[in-house]
Amino acid sequence: MPRVHVGPEDRVIRLRDGRLMGFAEYGDPGGFTVVNAHGGLAGRLDVAAADRSARDAGIRLLSPDRPGIGLSDPQPGRTVLDWARDVEDLANHLGVGRFGVMGWSMGGQYALAVGSRVASRVTSVAVIAGALPLTESGVFAQLPAGDRAFTRLSQHAPLVARICFRVMGAVALRAPRLFRRLGARDLGAADAAVLRSEPVRNFSLMSGEALRTAPGMVEDYRAWMRPWGFAPEDLTVPVDVWGGSDDELVPTHWPPALARRIPGATLNIRTGGHFMAHLHYREILGTLRQRSEG
Repeated sequence: MPRVHVGPEDRVIRLRDGRLMGFAEYGDPGGFTVVNAHGGLAGRLDVAAADRSARDAGIRLLSPDRPGIGLSDPQPGRTVLDWARDVEDLANHLGVGRFGVMGWSMGGQYALAVGSRVASRVTSVAVIAGALPLTESGVFAQLPAGDRAFTRLSQHAPLVARICFRVMGAVALRAPRLFRRLGARDLGAADAAVLRSEPVRNFSLMSGEALRTAPGMVEDYRAWMRPWGFAPEDLTVPVDVWGGSDDELVPTHWPPALARRIPGATLNIRTGGHFMAHLHYREILGTLRQRSEG
């Protein structure tokens, strides 16, 4: 297995069932706490670019690896809702009472899960370029071809999927410029511009660190095809749904559809693609802070 990246922002705690959870911490250490649910093919490092914006917004940004990814121990057969208990353990361990939650892409459903299960402690949820429940009729077919392929391989040919993820991770860490160029080609013009505007190391390290734990990535793709354990209509906490007007990975009608289904949700469509948060972190984090004061 490739060498693990551990930076000064990284920490590890033990959960109530004995598993280890790794997480990174960004922003203002004394600020209001927001927990990040990372995207697919990513891990705790996917919000490193938000560090400055979090500091400016007075946000302490905690970004855990999901089970089996990065620094976190595996949890075979896990569901989306299971992760909410891990986040609750993290908050308890750090002495955090009330907190906000944000989730990008595949992480959107995990952020909603925390809002559903730990509603008494969650001030608000931000879903950024998130998905509808993939178990619902016709939704899976609307995913990009790459995500459909990774999902089916993870379900029916996990060994092949692990090899694919390991190769991707190796390219990310050993040929970061090539990896960024390939990513920019596949993501579309808006996201290519974001990738080119940031240090090449950011994208390669985020992806390489997550993909080096290939079995955990396989389980991540298996988990998002399982029932959430709750419905969008069940949410009772304030939710902001954010979408990019030029997103070529998430169908443009998904954010409005998700917002319509969540009681009282606010829909925010902004410029940018699937990485639209990189252009709007200040507003997204500012809104989470604002909701905490309401």
